[in-house]
Order: sequence, then C-alpha cells, then structure tokens
Amino acid sequence: MTSVRTALAHRVEPAPATALVALGDLACITAFVLLGVTVGHGGGDPGVDPAHVAVTVLPFAVGWAVTSLLAGTYARSTYASAKRSVVRTVPAWVGAALVAQALRATAVVPGGAAVTFFAVSVLVTLALLLPWRVAASVLTS
Repeated sequence: MTSVRTALAHRVEPAPATALVALGDLACITAFVLLGVTVGHGGGDPGVDPAHVAVTVLPFAVGWAVTSLLAGTYARSTYASAKRSVVRTVPAWVGAALVAQALRATAVVPGGAAVTFFAVSVLVTLALLLPWRVAASVLTS
C-alpha cells in the first residue's frame, strides 16, 4: 500500500518555488471571487464583508487543493514548463470548479450551484490562472 507521503512526493515539490506558485494560484482564485463580488454583483465592496469573500473562496480553494494535487500541478516538472503547466492546469481547474459547485449545492456552503456560474468560474479563473502559470514557469525554470 502506498502511503500518502509517497503518493504526494511525485506530485508536490517541497521547495520555496512551489509555495510561490501555490500562493499565486490562490491569488488568482481570490481575484476571481473579488471580481464577482465587486463587478459581477452590482459593485459590492468586498472590504465591507471579508467573511463573505472568504466563504466564497473556500469551496474553490478546497476544489483546487484536491484536483491540483491529483493533477500534479505542483511538481517542479509541471510548473517549470509552460506547456505542461497549461496542459495540467486546465483539467485541474475544471475539476476544482466542479468540486466547488458540488460543495455550493449543499446546505453547509452558501451560494448554490448553477451551470452558468460553473462556466463563468471556469473561463474567468482560467483567464487568470493560465497567464500566471506561464509566468511562473519562466520565474521557476
């Protein structure tokens, strides 16, 4: 039986560069939520209710944590290559958005699930994540 540590060893590079890439990913996911809160929903100020922003980011961050690890997006061989990064980030983000929608469909996580919101979350967040991941591949190679 493979241990969790052994399984993750090939999927996550324990290095400062990995932390930088992960922080950038989280910044992109948070930027998507902030865009939705400020532009997409009538100009609300996210500074007024940071708890709302955090609760909205959480299901996407959980989804990303699960799918990005499964996809190996934090392996150095992935994030140091623009092509590999894009090829692995796209399906990982689609999966993360599905996980987020599933969580939002529960009574525990507010927001509800919607096909249109799923599509918007995939397209907008990829528009943020992919340029970041290409830039990260240049920074870390």
